[in-house]
Amino acid sequence: MFCFVKVYFKVNKGLNGSVHQTSAFPNDLKSAEKLIFLLKQYNFLIKQAILGQKDSETGRVEMDTYSVFTTKWKQLTGVDLTLYKEAQMKRRLTSLYEKKGFQSFKDFAAALEKDQALLNETLDRMTINVSEFYRNYKRWEVLETAILPLIKTSRPLKIWSAACSTGEEPYTLAMLLDQQKGLPGYQILATDIDEKALEKAKKGVYQERSLQEVPLSVKDRYFTQNANRSYEVKTEIKKNITFKKHNLLADRYEQDFDLIVCRNVFIYFTESAKEELYLKMAHSLKKNGVLFVGSTEQIFNPEKFGLVPADTFFYQKR
Repeated sequence: MFCFVKVYFKVNKGLNGSVHQTSAFPNDLKSAEKLIFLLKQYNFLIKQAILGQKDSETGRVEMDTYSVFTTKWKQLTGVDLTLYKEAQMKRRLTSLYEKKGFQSFKDFAAALEKDQALLNETLDRMTINVSEFYRNYKRWEVLETAILPLIKTSRPLKIWSAACSTGEEPYTLAMLLDQQKGLPGYQILATDIDEKALEKAKKGVYQERSLQEVPLSVKDRYFTQNANRSYEVKTEIKKNITFKKHNLLADRYEQDFDLIVCRNVFIYFTESAKEELYLKMAHSLKKNGVLFVGSTEQIFNPEKFGLVPADTFFYQKR
């Protein structure tokens, strides 16, 4: 859209009574070029303002339909998407609904309400299931050498692997604890919101790529290789782990844990949701219990939650 500027002429009456017209444009070329440049700038600004208004309106519509989706999603699944980082979640959902042929979040929400299979597929796609045994190996060494001595007691340890995904983390914990001399025992609660991930975790069968960080001695001791070249966790490790569905943002937390492991999960939540989780987890720890977080999830003000740094990415309750 262009802005057209009219050039006006004024009528002047001379001293001798003659009438003539004078243009509003300047007579010299340089001044005329400057005026043309200013007019072009003016037209450009007008166009940008119009386009900006359209973009703003589009953004408001998109926001409104996403709000409809998050409301419907909470009704259907109990998961509050407003507690997750919006940009990440919208990218993931937009990619999914476009592949399914929907035009908006509103249309997608309406379809999910009627189609249970689509709802299950969407929930599965939205859940982050990236895990491996001994992920960030050095942190597990710190857990074994520096943290376990802080929490060992004369009673069996109570441990929670929160958001355990497909089970690699709680099995890593169990293998590490099984090698500790003088430990009176341990029990691990492993939870996740994704039922499909939990089913895989209970089976304890993995491809070799998941075991890349597992020391050879540990692999030989705690895994059985199947005919199809997959690896299955031995029963002696499985027996101390209880798998259970749990929503970190909505469900009640058990109490009196010696150790809570919740790694590479907080990065997906808003700041307010993170703070709520830190408080709830700190409350679930025993005195001197430890929270173990991921290598990109440093808590910058642990004292606010009744915690103090015990080592990098480990926080102890006081």
